[in-house]
Amino acid sequence: MLRTLQHLFHRPVIRLGMMEDSRGPFRNPRFVSFLVEANRKPLNTDFHDTLLRGRKLLRQALVLALIGGCAWIALESAHALSVF
Repeated sequence: MLRTLQHLFHRPVIRLGMMEDSRGPFRNPRFVSFLVEANRKPLNTDFHDTLLRGRKLLRQALVLALIGGCAWIALESAHALSVF
């Protein structure tokens, strides 16, 4: 049983794009050399930094909202207990 499962899930070894592979174009050495020669547009790091900053602000806003919500619940609970 174990031998059958190993045979079903076995993937052939492909070393650093030296063979043709149907799993993706990046394993094809001709495609990789085309990407290297095409001199692709560099990644805009300013956009990436802005995105990270925005995520940080969103996370801080969510934490602040959670703390404010917990404080409001505690305040309303104290008010309700003081009525009784």
